[in-house]
Amino acid sequence: MKTQLEQFVRKYLKSINDNNAAIFAGAGLSIPAGFVSWKVLLKEIAEDLKLEIDKENDLIGLAQYYVNEKGGRGSINQKLIDEFTKEATITKNLELLARLPIRYYWTTNYDKQIEKALERANKSVDDKIVAENLSVSLPRRDAIVYKMHGDISLPHKAVLTKDDFENYNSERQLFTTALQGDLVSKTFLFIGFSFDDPNLEHILSRIRVLLGENKRDHYCFFRQPQASDYKGKSKEEAEVLMQYDRLKLQYKIKDLTRYSIQALIVDDYDEITHVLQLLNNKIRRKNVFISGAAHEFGTFGEAKANEFVYELSKTLVEKSYKIVTGFGIGIGSSVINGALSHVFSTKYQHIEESITLRPFPQNVPSGQDSKKIWADYRTDIAEQSGISIFLFGNKLSGNDVVDSNGMIEEFDLCVRKGVIPIPIGVTGYVAEKLWTKVNDQLTNYGYETEALQESFSNLNDVTKTNKELTNEIVKIVNLLQ
Repeated sequence: MKTQLEQFVRKYLKSINDNNAAIFAGAGLSIPAGFVSWKVLLKEIAEDLKLEIDKENDLIGLAQYYVNEKGGRGSINQKLIDEFTKEATITKNLELLARLPIRYYWTTNYDKQIEKALERANKSVDDKIVAENLSVSLPRRDAIVYKMHGDISLPHKAVLTKDDFENYNSERQLFTTALQGDLVSKTFLFIGFSFDDPNLEHILSRIRVLLGENKRDHYCFFRQPQASDYKGKSKEEAEVLMQYDRLKLQYKIKDLTRYSIQALIVDDYDEITHVLQLLNNKIRRKNVFISGAAHEFGTFGEAKANEFVYELSKTLVEKSYKIVTGFGIGIGSSVINGALSHVFSTKYQHIEESITLRPFPQNVPSGQDSKKIWADYRTDIAEQSGISIFLFGNKLSGNDVVDSNGMIEEFDLCVRKGVIPIPIGVTGYVAEKLWTKVNDQLTNYGYETEALQESFSNLNDVTKTNKELTNEIVKIVNLLQ
């Protein structure tokens, strides 16, 4: 990956972890889902006016001309409904954005794709469509979506014409004020945005004047024009056009630095997906799933096992990792007690920042499929986590102690979801079998460096003390960051 993108990932990751990150989504995020650009939206309108859309640059003015000619905007409202209520897919980029622990989303899009993606990620969404919405809050909301130009549910209030933009401050002044506050206090990632919006430019200009050199850094993606963009042109003509567009882009990029917006240049849109995936991976790898079940503790013995699990959980939380646990039989209490022992000894750390409890439901209502419910639970846990530690792995079946099939399912699911597995072989049972499986193909499971492989081999060394084992596990978790 380019150094510039690596630096962005590192800095934006810090903003996310500090709860100071925000997204500003433009039309470029919705068009791949199946929605139209402004030019396509207004193509028929231009034809009605006997104009050619490819010759028009002032699309806001074009929409106003149509309203002037028709004496109202009923036809435009219907056009919005026709185009933005149709079925569309949730793109990979939207899916990745929705998974990030980001609370604040701004958009000029009329469609519902951001909200749908967030809801699919099991987040409660508080939509802000008109100014009146800003004075009330949805209880227990996970994300706030500010529809700066309105929403398809209220097409007559969508910001589209010159009148709408000129009256913006009188009709939607609170959106301007709220955006100004977020631009001052949060780090924005602009994605799918062209920076041709007059409202946004006005807001950025005011912030530049107010803050001088003390502005907060923001980021935006731009794709470098490529020769393949000029199909139908001769090689020489395509080269001339490409160099012209690249020069123009450089001027735009330099101008945006006045507002502390740093451009992230990509050659292909797939690079944006890669960056968003990397952000997700790094966020998830701060969440460590502890999978374990123990009716018996083998050579460890119950006392030593409880001490080991307690110290491991406590140390991970001390190192600012968040533990995810399904409260496995025999180890769940030690996981929780270890994590909480550090939380309660630290003044500024909150329980929800250190541990997520996902105990499996034991009494499933009649008529519901318990296997499906448990599978859904495991999937949710795996999608929250980036690393998974596997301990012991046995249960009582009748009078016999057998392997925990649930742990095997969790291992397989975690691997499918890209979670790095850390089976602690010395704890025996399923964990030992999983250690052998991973050890046979270390690079396939994410152990690509010599340091990782050396520490992994120590997880099956029965001579290691609890403290030494804990140190090796934490070392692996640290290296995986």
